[in-house]
Amino acid sequence: MNVFFDTHAHLDYPDYAPDLAEVVARAQAAGIAKIISIGTSLDSSERAIRLTEKFENVYAAVGWHPTEALKAPKDMRPALREFSKHPKVVAIGETGLDYHHLPSEKPEFIAADDARYKERQADIFRQQMEVAAEFGLNCIIHQRTAFDDTIAQMKPFIGKTRGVFHCFGETVERMKRVFEIGSLVSFTGIVTFKNAQNVRDCVAAAPPDKFMLETDCPYLAPVPYRGKRCEPAYVKEISEVIAQVKNCPLEELSAATCRTAMEFFPKLA
Repeated sequence: MNVFFDTHAHLDYPDYAPDLAEVVARAQAAGIAKIISIGTSLDSSERAIRLTEKFENVYAAVGWHPTEALKAPKDMRPALREFSKHPKVVAIGETGLDYHHLPSEKPEFIAADDARYKERQADIFRQQMEVAAEFGLNCIIHQRTAFDDTIAQMKPFIGKTRGVFHCFGETVERMKRVFEIGSLVSFTGIVTFKNAQNVRDCVAAAPPDKFMLETDCPYLAPVPYRGKRCEPAYVKEISEVIAQVKNCPLEELSAATCRTAMEFFPKLA
């Protein structure tokens, strides 16, 4: 059986409360050897860490999601520093910038609120990259409708920490800009969607040492499970489509993506 990793899952979400042990077991049965459960707040990060203590093949990333920026503590670095000492915390994130929905879309907000929202996102993104640099960790990057600003904010940290732009769905040209700053991309079940030719174009153009696989579960289940709850076992279906797009054997894809993940997340070892 070919071995793969799910480098981005949200196992702490209530979607998995009824059957998490079975979800993890199905992943193992499908050859998904390691799963990284991603924190989206301090509470979520703490839950992710607890899961690593329950399941041998589960690891954690700790961070604060940009869409929740206004709820973030003023300084989250002390908490993230404590989390980062845990032997199974392998990354900081998910963190980044997201301008897709701004406060001014609601009648009770004005344009000045948008500026405050973006400024707060930038602040917590910077704090998280600072902690990542302190602990020799890399970052899991969420960006939506904020690509240029995300790249600009990461540039001062080149050589100190790197990012993986998760759930990558941009253009080949933008992917190359990610590689230029020493960062990587990862691909989800979107690669299997009929209307996602841009993602398949990126897969085709990505060097084998520049990308990883993920589910972003419980979201984005690949075909033939589209519309249902996603789970880490479905990396198997994602890998099959990516191998077809790259015209390479599954064994080769397994070796390349696992090696890339182990190098990017050294504590996975």
